[in-house]
Amino acid sequence: MPDLLIELFSEEIPARMQKRAGEDLQKLVTNGLVEAGLTYASAAAFSTPRRLTLTVEGLLADSPTTREERKGPKADAPEKAIEGFLRGAGLTRDQLEVRDTPKGQVLFALIEKPGRPASDIIAEVLEATIRNFPWPKSMRWGTGALKWVRPLHSVLCILNDEAGHTVVPMDVDGIASGDTTQGHRFMAPGEISVTSFADYTTKLKRAHVVLDASERADAIWNDATNMAFASGLDVVHDAGLLAEVAGLVEWPVVLMGKIGEDFLELPAEVLQTSMKEHQKFFSVRNPKTGGIERFITVANRETADQGATILAGNEKVLSARLADAKFFWENDLRIAKSDMSVWTQSLENVTFHNKLGSQSDRINRIAALARELAPVVGADADMAEEAARLAKADLSSEMVYEFPELQGLMGRYYIEASGRDAAIAAAAQE
Repeated sequence: MPDLLIELFSEEIPARMQKRAGEDLQKLVTNGLVEAGLTYASAAAFSTPRRLTLTVEGLLADSPTTREERKGPKADAPEKAIEGFLRGAGLTRDQLEVRDTPKGQVLFALIEKPGRPASDIIAEVLEATIRNFPWPKSMRWGTGALKWVRPLHSVLCILNDEAGHTVVPMDVDGIASGDTTQGHRFMAPGEISVTSFADYTTKLKRAHVVLDASERADAIWNDATNMAFASGLDVVHDAGLLAEVAGLVEWPVVLMGKIGEDFLELPAEVLQTSMKEHQKFFSVRNPKTGGIERFITVANRETADQGATILAGNEKVLSARLADAKFFWENDLRIAKSDMSVWTQSLENVTFHNKLGSQSDRINRIAALARELAPVVGADADMAEEAARLAKADLSSEMVYEFPELQGLMGRYYIEASGRDAAIAAAAQE
């Protein structure tokens, strides 16, 4: 029983699309094979920034011959009815059987479909999969009509068994199938011929490509935590960021950089959010103080200077980003310490809902409810109302305008900076 290997090699696939794309490739191909009569033992899909890969093991060499008995009209039915039945069955009149039934003589057709070679079925299924692939967004390039998430360069499609491997012949808009792939874009460019999935993974790793996304993620996390531990620090865990970064590199190289002294007094959440959203950096925390002191970045290549140039560039860009965050923070603190009502007043001009009024109207409703409900739970009505009136104030701050996900958290910082009770700040955040 042969094994099938497919690789669709393209320009960089957005990280957020890779996992779903691998699942879709496996589903579309295996469903198509089974519908055509080709069963298999197991299948697995993999993705990197530049490739979608599918391996199918224990595939039938040919689809089985099928026989189907189909009941037709009565033998004395109108000629047009019989002709319609013959067209549907793909037979001639002399190929039909006449059988006696309780309802009289009835025509029966025995339809036999011979089996087909696996390579013919695979070519049809894979071409249909490529042409109808459900990318969230796709593009055309050059003069062709084919659509893919990014320009598709090559299609690797081979069947292998004890006798060796053969290329499944097919052509999709001028892209002919073959048995070659490419190594790492920078560290091992050039074609690689493969004969099986085991040969493929081995040669890719030699060419600085880690095929399995989970293996890349594990390598990133292990290297990052070990590097931080050596400096007495911890990496802030972020599963979403780890999965995204693993989808940005084929050969992960972990580097740890420094954050400028001028920015270390920014709230840890601001540092973490800015580095994650803008640079895809992991935050590195001092467990003794809880402050973010360094960052982890993941390069896609090894360099002669051990990543020094990459780190220098990243630190420079990060400083510019954090300078903006520091400017927002200082401006916001200045307002918070003087008069937070400036922010709440500005919300009179922000629509909450066209039938429910402004954000300011909304705040008035929340405050009224808070005052009325507070005695029911034994809370201080004055403090509950004040927390409600301040809960949306940070919507007008520059920091929340830049990082909406920090709304509420920044409010707590600003309310505390204004000298109000910490319980009010905590309630406003919640």
